[in-house]
Amino acid sequence: MNDYENYKKLFHKLTSFKENPYHPFVWILGEPTIGNNVYIGGFSEINGQGASILIGDNCDIASFVSINCADSHLKCIELSENIVRKDIILEDHIFIGSHSVIKGGAHIGHHSVIAAGTVVNAGYVPPYSLVVGNPMVIKAGYYEKNKDDNDPS
Repeated sequence: MNDYENYKKLFHKLTSFKENPYHPFVWILGEPTIGNNVYIGGFSEINGQGASILIGDNCDIASFVSINCADSHLKCIELSENIVRKDIILEDHIFIGSHSVIKGGAHIGHHSVIAAGTVVNAGYVPPYSLVVGNPMVIKAGYYEKNKDDNDPS
């Protein structure tokens, strides 16, 4: 066993991170469904514990991204006894920029881009959209309208 494999084995033994095919520093909780040809960068979190997370094919999730179905703020401030958990759907061909947060209840349509640092709240994002900021602004159809301008061929 090489140094990298030894390190990974020790890392997973010492943390709650489960081994995954993406990056040793990706934290996956629950049983999300993750499609083919998906990249997930280091220090990202996929928390599907208690809800369903679906990530389609050909998605690119940058480093330091949180995809988290759980919201515990009402429980923390004693206004509820429960953690709210909502499903998340990311359709095919989605790019999520670094330091973005995808919250429970979000449904992102295919061929969409989530700009770096964006917080995506519950709700539907149409296909070919650009989503930016906090609070998020959805530029619906942005990439559909600009398909020819964005094609490098």
